Amino acid sequence: MTAPSRTVAPAGRPAIRLTVVPTPQPPLEPRPALRLVDLGRPIPSAVPRPGPRPRLLSTATPRDEFGPVLSSRAELPLATEAARRLVTTALEALVGRRPLAQVRPLTTAGVYAALSAGRRPRWCAEGNAPLVIGRVRVCEPVDGVAEISAVAHRGGRAHAVAARLEGIDGHWRCTALQIG
Repeated sequence: MTAPSRTVAPAGRPAIRLTVVPTPQPPLEPRPALRLVDLGRPIPSAVPRPGPRPRLLSTATPRDEFGPVLSSRAELPLATEAARRLVTTALEALVGRRPLAQVRPLTTAGVYAALSAGRRPRWCAEGNAPLVIGRVRVCEPVDGVAEISAVAHRGGRAHAVAARLEGIDGHWRCTALQIG
């Protein structure tokens, strides 16, 4: 279905014909995604879903049956506090001011294995200058995910820290950590 067209003719120029064509629009009601079983995990999307997630009908919790469950933003503590705690704990452990085991509850198994592999940035291993952590910035691009960045100062030099936190079982866990 097209809109009626009209003719526009500026002075001294040939007539220009303007035709308005309607843009195809998505359906008014969202189509439900085809899912065989709802495990209580959130559907990844750029827009947070309203309302609570559906739960399993059995008496066992999803964690008991299927392992870790992703958490929505409403089920998690403040991301800024978790981000500051992670950056401080991880850097102090790498510098040698606290045991590396204190980082374990804040990270996934893969990140903890990478930290405990023994390879530390040279600026962490050398010298005894104080470690100063600047402002920690947090961005939440998707429900249950936080991306953080910070700058650590030691010995007159600045070093970048970036991490990705995901809500797992009601707690923020670091799934990726980059220290420059």
